[in-house]
Amino acid sequence: MTDETSSFSARLKANAAAVEALLATLLGPAALPDEIARPETLLDAMRHGVLNGGKRLRPFLVTESAALLGGNADAGLRIGAALECVHCYSLVHDDLPAMDDDDVRRGKPTVHIAFDEATAILAGDSLLTFAFDIIAAPETALSDSQKTTLVLALARAAGHGGMAGGQALDLAAERRAPDEAGIVLLQAMKTGALIRFACEAGAIIADAGPEDRRRMRAFGEKIGLAFQLADDLLDLTADAAVIGKATGKDATRGKGTLVALHGQAWAERALERLVREAEELLAPYGARSAILAEAARFIANRRS
Repeated sequence: MTDETSSFSARLKANAAAVEALLATLLGPAALPDEIARPETLLDAMRHGVLNGGKRLRPFLVTESAALLGGNADAGLRIGAALECVHCYSLVHDDLPAMDDDDVRRGKPTVHIAFDEATAILAGDSLLTFAFDIIAAPETALSDSQKTTLVLALARAAGHGGMAGGQALDLAAERRAPDEAGIVLLQAMKTGALIRFACEAGAIIADAGPEDRRRMRAFGEKIGLAFQLADDLLDLTADAAVIGKATGKDATRGKGTLVALHGQAWAERALERLVREAEELLAPYGARSAILAEAARFIANRRS
């Protein structure tokens, strides 16, 4: 393991612990001003859906992108936590019987199994709403303009024109397999949109100029594509016990993927190309971007 890889691994682990601790605090039992109460079972279900380990890759991309451009570290952590709430809400809902019908997530029972379907729906609804609370809260040390920009960008990435729309296309793909362009569109929405936001958010937090924001957004798009390609490879080749969720479901349901269309060797070459392109986008930042470049390689080569 190189020093660079070791540094990346340590920072990823430290950031995951910081995000977990912040989310545990934010999802405590005490009601905030203007909240009336926090029902115990609902809060337990929210915590089950969020405080269950995981790499916290999306928050890591937020904090590292912000750090690269000189953004406020505490604000970066809070925006990362908000993004993780959106990501976890999507997992809670995706696991429902009406969607992907999964019983295990990160090696533990999914929320609707641990509680019930109605509670899982409400937990997801609450996590999505709470994400925007975290961004807007006075504890997030950003200007009103930055907060508004982040709220708009996250809403566009998470909603019907982004992640939720991608899930709708994913469900439709079970009835009629999309062509290659349809697969790329689906994946850019369902998976790529939040990863793109994570990287662009760092530029917004740092109040960076339009060129930095464009560059970080493009970097997020590249690694978002790489994330989904790696995910499709894992679905084809990985052991469910290793990655903590069911595998082989895309093939079972007849869903088209780029890996299924072009094969494993093509996907591995495409991942190498995407990493190169991501690194080229970071080149102007020099050695300061080493951790984000390592993140791109980690995403492409991950085994879980």
